[in-house]
Amino acid sequence: MEREERFFLAALARCPGLGARRLATLLALADAKALWHMDPAELAMRASIPSSVCAALASLRREAPDLPERIACASGACGAELLVMEDSDYPLILKEIFDPPMVLYVRGTLERAARRVAVVGARRCSPYGTSLAREFGEKLAAAGLTVVSGGARGIDTAAHRGALRAPKGKTIAVLGCGIDVAYPSENRRLFDAIAERGAVISEYAPGTQPLPVFFPARNRIISGLSSGTLVVEAARRSGSLITAELALSEGRDVYAVPGSVLSPTSEGCHALIAQGAKLTARPGDILEDFGLGTKAPRGARKSLSSEERKIYQVLSFDHPLTMDEILMSLPDGEIANLAFLLLQMELKGLVIENEWHAYRRAERE
Repeated sequence: MEREERFFLAALARCPGLGARRLATLLALADAKALWHMDPAELAMRASIPSSVCAALASLRREAPDLPERIACASGACGAELLVMEDSDYPLILKEIFDPPMVLYVRGTLERAARRVAVVGARRCSPYGTSLAREFGEKLAAAGLTVVSGGARGIDTAAHRGALRAPKGKTIAVLGCGIDVAYPSENRRLFDAIAERGAVISEYAPGTQPLPVFFPARNRIISGLSSGTLVVEAARRSGSLITAELALSEGRDVYAVPGSVLSPTSEGCHALIAQGAKLTARPGDILEDFGLGTKAPRGARKSLSSEERKIYQVLSFDHPLTMDEILMSLPDGEIANLAFLLLQMELKGLVIENEWHAYRRAERE
């Protein structure tokens, strides 16, 4: 699609009632520029579009006749690329959902066929949830999965930050506002970092302010980009459960982290588990489903560094050790980057971490 056509399509997508399916029907009749300028009565007659939608489009054109040009200028000003469904870079998995976004504003790199998992949860989360979201984000990203979330406070932010802690970790933030609007404001620098290592995306034009109605629609993109969705903490009625339900409706996997029966922010996760979501206590539970389990490849032990080899020698198959216990067992004393080395050994398939954050060898010898 020509560059000018993209911005006319983006303007049409701003019209209430013109979803992806109706727009696809219209584009079979004429190009986006012609549709933007078409008489509403003719549009209603030729495409069987409800009169209310035609009236909304006419109103939009009256109020903002230069909307396509304004979208083009705003996109360029914030460094956003405009993707449409026919582009080769448009994610394949997102096209499969019931209502894929016709246009996507992208800052960064949105890989077409990357393997992705969503990590979502409560904005008002507990330290337990924050810690787990960060850990899942880091270990899933370190294993090669792209972590998708919504850029919100709480679990979303922790998952994004965790993914960025992995040396080559990638993450995607899906916003419920314009791509140039930092919401929440304290995440502006985080969004810049995400764009450098992944992508910040939105279906809303630059300058669009966050409104409550936008976030349920945003959630379909989070689940739509992902082969699976992990809910870390969620109240019984929350946007995270909407994301999980959307994933289920599209035949995607849903994972949920259990918590205290006394915690309101775990009620949603427990409800999901009762409905069939996979109880998930560690990143390996997800990695195994992606074929990234802990079975060590042949020759993996030969790739161990001298420090990793010392750690491996104090571990056993039957008796997991915490990091403090590992440090006490090392003959040379403290290793400053023990957590990172254990993560690397886990990714090599030589070490397994259990739900109590203790480590053992992956195989009996």
